[in-house]
Amino acid sequence: MSDLIEPKVLKGFRDSLPQKEIAKKEVEAILEKVFTSFGFVPLDTPVLEYAEILLGKGGGETDKQVYRFFDHGNRDVALRFDLTVPFARFIATHESELYFPFKRYHIAKVYRGENTQRGRYREFTQCDFDIVGSDTVSSDLEILLVMESSFKALGIEDLTFRFSHRGVFSYFLSKLDISNKTVEILRLVDKLPKIGGEAVKEQLSGLTDPEKAEKILTFISREENNERTLEKLQDLSGGSNPALDRLRDICRLLSAGLSRSAFILDPSITRGLDYYTGIVYETFLRDLPGIGSVCSGGRYDNLASLYTKTRIPGVGSSIGLDRLLAALEELGKIGCKPSNTDLMILCLEEELTGYYHSLAGKLREKGISVEVFPEKRKIAGQFSFAEKKGIPFCLICGSAEKESGKVNLRRLSTRENFDSLSLEQAVEILTQGQPPKA
Repeated sequence: MSDLIEPKVLKGFRDSLPQKEIAKKEVEAILEKVFTSFGFVPLDTPVLEYAEILLGKGGGETDKQVYRFFDHGNRDVALRFDLTVPFARFIATHESELYFPFKRYHIAKVYRGENTQRGRYREFTQCDFDIVGSDTVSSDLEILLVMESSFKALGIEDLTFRFSHRGVFSYFLSKLDISNKTVEILRLVDKLPKIGGEAVKEQLSGLTDPEKAEKILTFISREENNERTLEKLQDLSGGSNPALDRLRDICRLLSAGLSRSAFILDPSITRGLDYYTGIVYETFLRDLPGIGSVCSGGRYDNLASLYTKTRIPGVGSSIGLDRLLAALEELGKIGCKPSNTDLMILCLEEELTGYYHSLAGKLREKGISVEVFPEKRKIAGQFSFAEKKGIPFCLICGSAEKESGKVNLRRLSTRENFDSLSLEQAVEILTQGQPPKA
């Protein structure tokens, strides 16, 4: 009987190979630079929270997906299903230590026991950015602009940012006298892209009646432009109201030269989580409509009040990093590098091991990433190793080169050799890609 344990991974969870992880880290670095440029600061929260902190905050469907268990101390705990609810708890915990408006970003893993599909897993990474302590048009707008800047920095411009307002929808449902079914209706409308208009209409008819179901479908349909859509929303929701005024202000600012036609007022955008109260956002790639929204969020003015008596309004959005990476790979926007190493130093003589590491240290001081091959093998085999790892240059140095203070380089892609170089000349080639001038 074998004592070996089968090396298997839970369904919906994945290992990440170096080439995937390198691409992920590069995307994270780009996003962090964008977030920082808008004045957002990083923070972190525990992956595990008391269950009472998380449950009931995202809605009934989300609660079913939460990983919940009793720990060794018999405490009822759960893995975070997003980064927004833990952030609200964080704000309440550290309220006296923070300054408001407070702008944060958080890139971390979250967990949901949902059905897996392309770009969607049970363990996945979210990139959140939020502004709390400011219930203003400026904050709502800034989140949209951060979304735009993030995708532009990633080289993606053929996309649409669709937005709406939960409050306007609530006024409309109140006029239809079905406010008591707001949560169920919002969840049905949120399923529109997945199940289609006819299925939504049928389920809405069962929830209310066919006539009101038809009015809801009319309300959530978009007109030919944002201005006409606003006019329709005002007519159907019973005239002007504070939520509609906020939505109108955002549309006005977007059309005043700040941004372009990629921002679309779409009343069918409702978001499935219960904690949203105001503007809501979703982002779609025109070239990959089937992949779904890659960035979504909205305003959640009452979420922090679950943990503190202080009113702390908030608005934010979240980029689904795994889905975004799947899209970037399909669009050819990211490569597949097995390594970030610039240079590998070959081992020609094991007696020179210390010298090789000394050279590597000097090169790293110049900003070059260096790997020292740990043992003597055939040179062809060491070249082959470097090529498999995607390392562009190899440094060759034996006793003769050490005595003369020289090194040799090889560019693996072209088999081009640069012989008898000083270390400074080698650095010039490695950083500039060109041989030094005579």
